[in-house]
Amino acid sequence: MEALGSPMARYSEGFPGARYYTGNQDIDEIELLCWKRASAAFDLDPNKWGVNVQPYSCTSANFAVYTALLLPRDRIMGLDSPSGGHLSHGYYTPSGKKVSAASIFFESLPYKVNPQTGLTDYEKLEQKALDFRPKILICGGSSYPREWDFARFRQIADKCGAVLMFDMAHISGLVAAKECARPFDYCDIITSTTHKSLRGPRGGIIFYRKRNKSVKQGYVHIHGEDNSYGFEEKINFAVFPSLQGGPHNNHITALAVALKQVATTDYKAYIQRVKRNAHALASALLKRKCRLVTGGTDDHLLLWDLTAVGLNGKNYEEVCEMCQISQNKTAVFGDDGAICPGGLRIGTPAMTLRGCIEDDF
Repeated sequence: MEALGSPMARYSEGFPGARYYTGNQDIDEIELLCWKRASAAFDLDPNKWGVNVQPYSCTSANFAVYTALLLPRDRIMGLDSPSGGHLSHGYYTPSGKKVSAASIFFESLPYKVNPQTGLTDYEKLEQKALDFRPKILICGGSSYPREWDFARFRQIADKCGAVLMFDMAHISGLVAAKECARPFDYCDIITSTTHKSLRGPRGGIIFYRKRNKSVKQGYVHIHGEDNSYGFEEKINFAVFPSLQGGPHNNHITALAVALKQVATTDYKAYIQRVKRNAHALASALLKRKCRLVTGGTDDHLLLWDLTAVGLNGKNYEEVCEMCQISQNKTAVFGDDGAICPGGLRIGTPAMTLRGCIEDDF
């Protein structure tokens, strides 16, 4: 917070060693340090994985990936919003209204969860992907409380010739602490917020493989390019100058501080407490006959289906607010839209950071 509120800000369009303005030697040093700490936090080989720390948000990061690798009207496929997906993965309403820029500029065909289990339906996903042939297959969601089968996603992406992208915005802290499945072993591009469970300043980040492998090796060419041409140049160019101006250097400085914390044993213990607290909360709600989507959680959040007791998320959210509890209404499978959704999404990182333990939850 001290770094974020500091005067570490100046015009510095471009990247370390290649700025439009002079006088950025210190800025370059800080951004390079942030790259190094990002690689260390996620245990990445910097020769194989690159990182861009300039996106203003994860939605901006996602759109930069699309801009880098796609042409207008190319196809993407992500989890449907009422199934727990995010708007930036290409959401449109049941009436056909295109909501996010991802759905306005690109063709989107979402996949869905199984309505009985609330889990990703990989069989139907594969069928859809083989029919639709998206250029980018997106895994990750905004309110999905279970782990992702990255090996299965990789298999499906290879079958339909897609780049595999994972949006780990909500679970990046769990990934860094090795408290969930590791996406870097299977995915081509990984985006994230830098706050949420990562516990840094509000912003976005992009990780990308530095070199595309051939189709036979499991990864794909982009627009027929030679396979020696990786994602790095395209993604960096999409972030700047295509979509953004100068980076927010106070944010990058704060992120470098946060990523140093992420690499500590204290942070790993914090994430373990976050998971224990989420499981305790889920258990307590289930004992009270509450219906949880998927029946529980593997991570830091749970999704409570309020329709079973005749409530909706908006009303429940307002009641909680009267009790000084800020909660988040969210859609559950079968909802028509996000205005009056039937669920409540509850996460444990913030209260865990304030010292709450299982008995508190």
